[in-house]
Amino acid sequence: MNPRLNRYIFLVLLLFKQTILSAQINSTPLEQPIDSVVSVADSIPGSRSFFKKLLDYFNDANKEKKNKKFDFSVIGGPHYSSDTKFGLGLVAAGLYRTDQNDKSLPPSNVSLYGDVSTVGFYLLGIRGNHLFPREKYRLNYNLYFYSFPSFYWGQGYDNGANSANKSDYKRFQAQVKADFMFRIAKNLYVGPMAVFDYIDGRDFEKPELWEGMATRTTNVSLGLSLLYDSRDFLTNAYRGYYLRIDQRFSPSFLGNKYAFSSTELTTSYYHTVWKGGVLAGQFHTLLNYGNPPWGLMATLGSSYSMRGYYEGRYRDKCAMDAQLELRQHVWKRNGVAVWAGAGTIFPKFSGFTSKHILPNYGFGYRWEFKKRVNVRLDLGFGKHQTGFIFNINEAF
Repeated sequence: MNPRLNRYIFLVLLLFKQTILSAQINSTPLEQPIDSVVSVADSIPGSRSFFKKLLDYFNDANKEKKNKKFDFSVIGGPHYSSDTKFGLGLVAAGLYRTDQNDKSLPPSNVSLYGDVSTVGFYLLGIRGNHLFPREKYRLNYNLYFYSFPSFYWGQGYDNGANSANKSDYKRFQAQVKADFMFRIAKNLYVGPMAVFDYIDGRDFEKPELWEGMATRTTNVSLGLSLLYDSRDFLTNAYRGYYLRIDQRFSPSFLGNKYAFSSTELTTSYYHTVWKGGVLAGQFHTLLNYGNPPWGLMATLGSSYSMRGYYEGRYRDKCAMDAQLELRQHVWKRNGVAVWAGAGTIFPKFSGFTSKHILPNYGFGYRWEFKKRVNVRLDLGFGKHQTGFIFNINEAF
């Protein structure tokens, strides 16, 4: 997903805090303050129904709606960051079951995300996981496009660590990614995947950093995915194990100017350590072989891992990162999280060195937007970098 979507700061939290607190007060037995507020609203023509509907909407968003086949809610607001400046972001979540009579079937989910900002950044996308009846099949998908005035440091750790390499360029990117999984054993799936990528870079401040690579590329990939998933809930697991291996091929006979292949491994573990506390850990690596284009190289930093790093500053053929996060429910729909992690990039295994490992840590606030679907606000710290993230669903 686009790295800029998620670098929101505390302004978003301030926007929703009043609504959140109002919704929580509305659910308590403290009737006198609520009556006072309502009486003020009653004196303003037409305001009572609007504010009541708004409070009811957020107050009921996390309640399970057994009679609704598709439970969908939307949340959005302004934001500011050093990258995107002032903007307006929108995130949404929908939950549904393909078999309403099977309550043991985890709900499928779909998320919409979008953003526009004053620097000319815009993004629109949709992603989700569709679980077929009895979990015999799974369809996972992610579609997005965005345009953003971005920065480029070049390829390799040394270029990324050199602040003098920071240079402007404009980037447009679109991706369609889908895989269809067949269950071959309990919690074990395998199936084909397909990916289409289009990347267009232009208006380069330092074109020499591209080292002669084409600035516009179209890539078609086919591959195979292996998945083991025993999580109790896809968007916010309390227990279980997740393992996914993607083998992707981008041969020249599919029309790719840059022929390469890649192996991506993601594994996560979730364990309830005490009441309201969940310890989650993840390891991820992306290994490219051959000649990947600059826009499809492995990078560090996103709203999901190495939070706080500018995604794309550190890029190379291979990347590896790990993180450990403690999530704690605090009160009603409120929670917090703290994490620590590390990651690095390298051209091949023989080029891996421990002195290039970058640290990552941070903390965040969680608000239960829907049942076990959190809106999260994270503040991540890296080596000489800091980033704010506003997103829906946990990082992993």
